[in-house]
Amino acid sequence: MPVLEIVASSGFGSLLGMRHALEPDHLVAVSTLFSDQRSSYKAALLGVCWGLGHTLALVVVGGMLVGLRAEMPAKVSDLFEFLVASMLIGLGLRAIYQAARQGAAGPTRLHEHGPIVHRHAGAPAHIHIGMWTLARRPLLVGAVHGLAGSGALTALVLATLPSTAARLAYMALFGLGSTVAMAALSGLLGWPLARLGSHHGVARGVSLIVGCMSTALGMVWGYPLVGRLF
Repeated sequence: MPVLEIVASSGFGSLLGMRHALEPDHLVAVSTLFSDQRSSYKAALLGVCWGLGHTLALVVVGGMLVGLRAEMPAKVSDLFEFLVASMLIGLGLRAIYQAARQGAAGPTRLHEHGPIVHRHAGAPAHIHIGMWTLARRPLLVGAVHGLAGSGALTALVLATLPSTAARLAYMALFGLGSTVAMAALSGLLGWPLARLGSHHGVARGVSLIVGCMSTALGMVWGYPLVGRLF
């Protein structure tokens, strides 16, 4: 019964995707991105952008491996994991730097009007697709996480699901589940940040703490990979 098989496997995949979004590296990475947000809605949108990047990388790379009925080489998998660790360190240092340079009025960004260059509060870098606005950095962060997880997920679906349709549906719903969970969690975490938005000292402290956590996690994660890769 292929239809029942696809429905059952996809439903289970979406639930696992929700749990997957709650893993420490995902939470820390996304926290560094919305630590300076003052709106629960905007924080949730950043979570959605992370999920879209994560799902896209997962489906593209995982779909190729499923089509070839192949597993990701161990060296490539380690390389993707190392990219995640490096990204966590980079995001952490960025958050620490932002906390150090914020003034009394909160975060500022470089802005240009023709030849005039000045700083003021503004939206983070983003891209436009039609009428949609997507945050560029969360998309990239989510894509890197998706690459790192595609090998293990492909090995799982190749071992447990008999048809290509069920495998692809499982990965797509896994990505959708992680997107929904990350958006909900980002919105919930963004709510207290929005309430504390007027207290710039607290906001700087949150950014500093999250940055230190991200940097430490990246170092702990990446250290054993250095020996295997280099």
